[in-house]
Amino acid sequence: MYQTSVTLKKGEGRILKSGGMWVFDNEIDTIDLPYEDGEFVNILDFDGYFLGYGFINSNSKIRIRLMSRNKGTIINSDFLEKRIQDAWNYRKETVDINNCRIIFGEADFLPGLVIDKFSDILVVESLALGIDKMKLEIIDLLKKILQKDEIIIRGVYERSDAKVRLQEGMERFKGFIGPEFDTKVKIVENQVTYLVDVKDGQKTGFFLDQKYNRKAIWKLCKNKKVLDCFTHTGSFALNAGKAGAKEVLGIDASEIAILQAKENAILNQLDQTVHFQCADVFDVLPKLEAEHELFDVVILDPPAFTKSRTATKNAVKGYRDINMRGLRLVKDQGYFVTCSCSHFMDPELFAKTIKESAKASKKRLRQVEFRTQSPDHPILWAADESYYLKFYIFQVCIDQ
Repeated sequence: MYQTSVTLKKGEGRILKSGGMWVFDNEIDTIDLPYEDGEFVNILDFDGYFLGYGFINSNSKIRIRLMSRNKGTIINSDFLEKRIQDAWNYRKETVDINNCRIIFGEADFLPGLVIDKFSDILVVESLALGIDKMKLEIIDLLKKILQKDEIIIRGVYERSDAKVRLQEGMERFKGFIGPEFDTKVKIVENQVTYLVDVKDGQKTGFFLDQKYNRKAIWKLCKNKKVLDCFTHTGSFALNAGKAGAKEVLGIDASEIAILQAKENAILNQLDQTVHFQCADVFDVLPKLEAEHELFDVVILDPPAFTKSRTATKNAVKGYRDINMRGLRLVKDQGYFVTCSCSHFMDPELFAKTIKESAKASKKRLRQVEFRTQSPDHPILWAADESYYLKFYIFQVCIDQ
C-alpha cells in the first residue's frame, strides 16, 4: 500500500503481535526505501508477512506507531472520522460527557494523541510526529461529530508542552488553535464546580481520570475530619466537603494550585469547612504526627514518583514512606485512600508497597475498594502503558 516497507527481525514484534501498538527501534531489521519522518510505512514480519500500517519516526525509540492491522486500509479522512466517531460513541455509553477525555492515544487507536473536553472547550496534547501532522484534521472532524449531538465547541487550546515531545524530535508548544478565549474554564463534576486553567494547569488542566474515584469517597466523609494530600486544585477535598465533611484540610506544594483550590472552595461555598495549605506534604505529615493529629479519612493522591523503569526502586521508597506516614494519621476504624498514577508502579508492586507501609506503621488494613482510571481513559490490554492509575480505599485498624 505505502511505498516504504519495514521488516522486523526474526522473533521481534512481540508487543505488536500480542495486540500492542508500538514497534521499537531495536526490533527493526531492514527498511527498503528512504522515508520522511512521520509518513506511513508497511510493517512486515521477518518472513514478509503483513502486520500493519503505521507512522515512522527515526528520532524516537518507539520507531513505528501502528494505525491499522487491516491490509488495504487507506488512512484518510474517512478512516480518521470513523476512529473519532467510535471513540465518541464509547464515551457516550460509559461516562458523563460534559467533561471527559474523548481521545486517549493508543487506547483509542490514535497513537500519541490526547483530547480532553471541558464543557465546550477542547484541550489537545499531541506527542507523536505522525499524529501531529493529522492533528488539525482530527480536531475539525471531532467538532463535526460533536455538532451532530448539538455540542458546539467554543474553543481549542493545545497543551503539547510535555518533555516527551523532544524525544520525538519535536518542539514543545502550547497555544490557541483558532480564536482565543478565556482559558479559565468553568466545569461541574460530581456536583462540584471548578475553574479549570487549561493554559497553565498541570497536564491538560484537570485530572479527569479520577472522576468516579472522587465520587467514591462521598460515602466515607459525612461529618468527618478529612486530610487531602497532594490536593492540586482541591478536587478530592472539595468532594469531601460536598459530601458533608465537618472539616477538610488540603495540602499541595504548588502555590498556583492552592490559590486555584481556594477559589474553587469559594465557588462552591465550602470555604468555611474546606481549607488549603501550601506546603510540602513530606514535611507536613511528620509535623501532624508529632502534634498527635488524627483524621477520620486520609487521602494520598501523589504525582508519579517515577516516569521510567530505572527509577522504580527510588519510587518504591517514596510510596512506602508517604503511605506509612499517612496511615499513622488515620484514626482507628477510619479510612485511608491511596493511589499511584505511575505506569511503572505496577499493581502488584504497589500492593506490596502498601502492605509494607501498613506493617511499618503497625496498622491493619481492610480493603473496601480497588479502582482504576475512569472509563474515558480506557485500558487497552496488551498496551500496558494505558493502565497506570491504581486507587485503593481501606479501613484502618490498630494492629492487635
